[in-house]
Amino acid sequence: MTDEVQAPQAAPSEAPKPISEAQAAGNLLKQLFPALFAGAPKPIKLKIQSDIEARAPGRITKAALTAFLRRHTATTAYLNALTRAKQRFDLDGQPAGELSSEHKAAAVAALADRKARMQQRDAEMAQARQWRADLLRDYERSAFSRANFCALKNVAEAALDALLEQARTERAAQPVRPTRTDDRRAREPGKRPQRAGEPGRQERRPSGRRDPKA
Repeated sequence: MTDEVQAPQAAPSEAPKPISEAQAAGNLLKQLFPALFAGAPKPIKLKIQSDIEARAPGRITKAALTAFLRRHTATTAYLNALTRAKQRFDLDGQPAGELSSEHKAAAVAALADRKARMQQRDAEMAQARQWRADLLRDYERSAFSRANFCALKNVAEAALDALLEQARTERAAQPVRPTRTDDRRAREPGKRPQRAGEPGRQERRPSGRRDPKA
């Protein structure tokens, strides 16, 4: 009697692990539902998360899906889409409900607030750049010692080199202003410039007077 060797049974294929990162969730949604998530942003149907979980069960964790949708609906492009659209759309890109005026108004307010914060940030950055530029200019002209200069400017001596280097980099990145090539002549106050073809001062004679040489 011979023993029969049984072939090992193949292990059952494991289901892919659900995506747990928001970025990866977004990439998968673009593949699964391109009509809604690919291309320009569209206002998504309310409670779209339930539809995604029903049509792609186990593909994305609830936390990752929630994080992606929160990030997606907070982008400037999506908020702009809310202000222009009249309908919301489902996973197949079909109209799925009218966009309410309240949601449009909320999008407009969010965009205005974002713009104001960006303008404030830009102004603060410009002010900081100007301060560094002034610091570099004064340092290059200063006759003070390094320690005295830092004390005068209320700058930590250990931070001075980094600030000056950043100021030099910012100065080098500034566009070169074109040099004026016109040859405008300085004139006395109250006198207008001579026009082309107009006789010079020596050639003019008052009207109504005879030339004494005539």
